[in-house]
Amino acid sequence: MRLLHLQGVVLFLTALFLFAVIDTSFKYLSVFIAVPLLLWLRFAVHLLVMLILVAPSQGWALVVTQRPWLTLLRALMLTCSSLLLQLAFRFMPLAETSSLFFINPLLVALLARPLLGEKLRMRTWLAIMAGFSGALLIARPGGALVGEGVLYTVCAAFCYAVYQVLTRQLSRTEPVMRQLFYTALIGTIAMSPVLAMYRLEMTLTLLQSLLALSLGVLAGVGHFLFIRAFRDSPASSLSPMLYFQIVWVTLLGWLVFDQHPDGLSTLGMLVIAASGLALIMDRPRHRNVSADVR
Repeated sequence: MRLLHLQGVVLFLTALFLFAVIDTSFKYLSVFIAVPLLLWLRFAVHLLVMLILVAPSQGWALVVTQRPWLTLLRALMLTCSSLLLQLAFRFMPLAETSSLFFINPLLVALLARPLLGEKLRMRTWLAIMAGFSGALLIARPGGALVGEGVLYTVCAAFCYAVYQVLTRQLSRTEPVMRQLFYTALIGTIAMSPVLAMYRLEMTLTLLQSLLALSLGVLAGVGHFLFIRAFRDSPASSLSPMLYFQIVWVTLLGWLVFDQHPDGLSTLGMLVIAASGLALIMDRPRHRNVSADVR
């Protein structure tokens, strides 16, 4: 049992690392390829992987949904969030952008009250206020971050919070694989108009081409490992580790772009992580969060 739990932890941390690699790759490739085109490529390859590996065994169960409009809205929210976040990476360092994006659990807590009827206790309000204080430390006036990038990140976090709330609603009737399929399908369709609007601005090297094509594969593998981890280990053990992704993006930002946050930004990152952890530990223990992955 302990070995199985350890396996789940390793799979979970590996999935978070792959998501950090995707963000790093997006930031690097955005110099050569328009962000919307990169995002279409990620969704399209992800969809292709699901059609090849998942569809044959799932059949129509992968397609037939009881709540098509909520499923559509959920997928569009994730598409918008992904687009806005990747645009933010063009303006700001990886670590600060990812940390600021992690205010989304605080937004979920706020949205859960009117949309899901969940009551907020005093310690939840305190965690939310502390988290937003951490965000202000990162995006403080006079800091090094670009205002446009901050706006993109906050809007991305809001869209992702709505996506998570919708995921909670849909999880009662829609299996995880069906939600992942529609995420890839709707994302591909929504981003398809960019094919007529953008073209490659520079000739890509073989390595850059392979890296661009790998985005969807990395996303598919990351999602699979993420879901598999929750089968092997309880959500109460894995959820607090979500913030380890900040460690991964900070490390990759330093290694690839020679970027590292200053003292106040680091403090803000720690405050946001602590606030998010407080909210996670305050959640009901039985909830499955495996479909909430970005």
